[in-house]
Amino acid sequence: MSTQMIIRIDDAIKARFAQLAKAEGKTASHAVRELIEDYVHDRDMSGHIDDLWNRIGANLAKSGVSAASVAGAVRAARRARR
Repeated sequence: MSTQMIIRIDDAIKARFAQLAKAEGKTASHAVRELIEDYVHDRDMSGHIDDLWNRIGANLAKSGVSAASVAGAVRAARRARR
């Protein structure tokens, strides 16, 4: 489901933005949606952390490291800290 967002913007900037979007084959609304999605993506730390965990998991799997061996290493490290 989508919803509307109303913003105030200078008329000259709005017109120039619409021209630039059109030159890229986009509507102004589409360009704004892309900008907002990029803004959220760049600042959403949970997305960066999820991506990091996915890359770590892929590298471990590629190296033949199993989830069980990682869990065992974590348990051993926690026991060693006590």
